Amino acid sequence: MKNPRRFLIVGIILLAAALAFPLRNAVYEIVIVPIAYLIWSFYLLYRVTPQFVWWALAFIFAVFTIGNSLLLETYQPRKKPIKLKSPQGPVETLTEWMKKANSGIYFKWLIANRLGKLAYQMLAQRETHHVRSIFAPLTSPDWTPPKPVQDYLEVGLHGSFADFPQASAPWAKSAPTPLDCDLTEIVIALESQNIK
Repeated sequence: MKNPRRFLIVGIILLAAALAFPLRNAVYEIVIVPIAYLIWSFYLLYRVTPQFVWWALAFIFAVFTIGNSLLLETYQPRKKPIKLKSPQGPVETLTEWMKKANSGIYFKWLIANRLGKLAYQMLAQRETHHVRSIFAPLTSPDWTPPKPVQDYLEVGLHGSFADFPQASAPWAKSAPTPLDCDLTEIVIALESQNIK
């Protein structure tokens, strides 16, 4: 990527060098002469104007600047109140993720991660006799969700969205993943397991 840029820069320099000699008269008349005339006009204006006028202008500018800064300190205009976005709770956040779930695998995994943590908490509450590791599989003698639900929750808790790369071409269909499970089925399974 750097080499095409170098060739482009070298090409521009060579083109400018090739055009510099034939176009020197046009550049002189269109650019150099008007700028020199403008500078000369300002110099004449400066020489013709009496010195006290320049001092008066400098004094007025200084007074205006100081007065403006002093007024800004005493007079603060009313600022428009900043509209703060109300903080989102976990349910609102989950709802936003559900709306975006069809846009990519990342939001599907976020939902699966939240539900996987919920399943872990449910199992941790059941197993009061020992501390349950977050890295342990979501298994228990009285935990019997269907296999697709179990796979979904395991991927959400112990997996990553990077494990399921999307198809590179927009028209290509992505391979099915455990994260494609119906959310209604997951919620019903979790509720039924919670009742036990």
